[in-house]
Amino acid sequence: MDYNVLDALAMITREKNVDRSIVIESLVAGLQSAARKKLGAESIIDARVDETTGAMTVELVKTVVDNLDDEDAEMLIEEARDEFGDSVQVGDELRWDLPLEEFGRNAILVAKQILVQKVREAERTQIFDTYKERVGEIITGTVQQVDRGNVLVNLGRVEALLPWREQIRGEKYRQGSSLRSLVIEALDNAKGPQIILSRSHPGFLKLLFEQEVPEIQEGIVEIKAVAREPGSRSKIAVVSNDDRVDAVGSCVGMKGSRVQAVTRELAGERIDIVPWSAETSLLISRALSPAEVSNIILNESIGEATVVVNEDQLSKAIGKEGKNVRLAAKLTEWKIDLISSREYHVRQRIKSEVSMELEEMNGITERLAGLLRDAGVMSIRDLALAGGEALLAIAGIGPKTAESLQATAIVTMEELDRIIETTVAEELAQAEADEKPLFDESLLEGVADAADPVVEAEPAESEELPAKDVFLDFENRVSEFETDAEESETASDDGDSSADPASEDSEAPADKADDKQEDES
Repeated sequence: MDYNVLDALAMITREKNVDRSIVIESLVAGLQSAARKKLGAESIIDARVDETTGAMTVELVKTVVDNLDDEDAEMLIEEARDEFGDSVQVGDELRWDLPLEEFGRNAILVAKQILVQKVREAERTQIFDTYKERVGEIITGTVQQVDRGNVLVNLGRVEALLPWREQIRGEKYRQGSSLRSLVIEALDNAKGPQIILSRSHPGFLKLLFEQEVPEIQEGIVEIKAVAREPGSRSKIAVVSNDDRVDAVGSCVGMKGSRVQAVTRELAGERIDIVPWSAETSLLISRALSPAEVSNIILNESIGEATVVVNEDQLSKAIGKEGKNVRLAAKLTEWKIDLISSREYHVRQRIKSEVSMELEEMNGITERLAGLLRDAGVMSIRDLALAGGEALLAIAGIGPKTAESLQATAIVTMEELDRIIETTVAEELAQAEADEKPLFDESLLEGVADAADPVVEAEPAESEELPAKDVFLDFENRVSEFETDAEESETASDDGDSSADPASEDSEAPADKADDKQEDES
């Protein structure tokens, strides 16, 4: 029978988006399984599908033998000659056509199941391969469901997962809304391919700028480094490969249009754009903007930078909750130690006062000190940092001596560093306490305005009052003034009672007139 399945093959190919050849191979495998279901698991079945006409052919194949070992796959020479004639020889393959209508319902269901399974596996493999190649790309999907903090995103042919750890903190996701994310991983699980998305990855910010800035797409401007605290603040370092193009200005755009577009996509995340430099000190200084850096001391052996800033710039350099210095450290890939200029000068002075001479260390003789200095080891710190091989290379120093010297130097250096840190902390605390006012001086200004005669009076030249006693002294003076005023008023009253009655009467009409005028007014 001629079963034309071309339309069915075309529909499966279109809906599942798999190659036509894969669908045909799956159909052939299903026909073979159906035939073996009827004839035996070890039977040799040859199934074919004509891609032009859609005709399906299923044949049973047996090999002619002298001694029969497998009835499902072999046939004795005598039986073969009785059925096919004397021309049959040992080793020939004999074929029998198997009508599909004789397979039975169960066999057809097996064929269907095999076909569906093979097509599904092919679809999963094709989806996995497609998204595996798209790792590191931005993809747009639709929010399908929010489950326990994780977001399921519909990408059309597959559901992707946006885990909670890869989300921007505080961002809300509504079902049905469009969502752009970065593909960071494609997993081939037993249940099917799983695509992992991210919106907090630094690469997502970089690709958003590539989409918004044509100069980056053309290779004129390059993003050298990215540091992010998702949803809060980010820093990127950019460089221009053309002296005529400003890298920072290209990323900012006209009136900030380009960087604002990226900021809106990232839920208002603040983005700092700094020029990249191959010089480490300059890059660190720019990365700490908007703070102004006074000095930078690099320790390349451990990748640490000590950054000195003025007192008024320290809070800017640290940033809110330490974000500015953390992002600068991520951007430059250097450990940054921020100190104020006052602390730096105090630390340098105390270090210079602490003796680092080799003779100050226990176990160092004049001869050993001379040998070490000749080899370039000038201080206890140099000895602590020197490697064992470097000490063994010095003539006159054996393995045990070298090990003992370095162990003692390390312990001594740690103790000296603790002394330095303790001294620095105490001196800075004392300096801060000396500069802190003991009370609000504005209180004195208000009192001075209220009582000029008393406050203007100053202590004798030989008397120097401490600042904290000024207010108490003022209260004593006010009390004395009020006492003098009461005594003067009492004396005045006594003088009026003994005055001439005539003079009192002469002033009375005037007082009464004044009282009358006040009442009228």
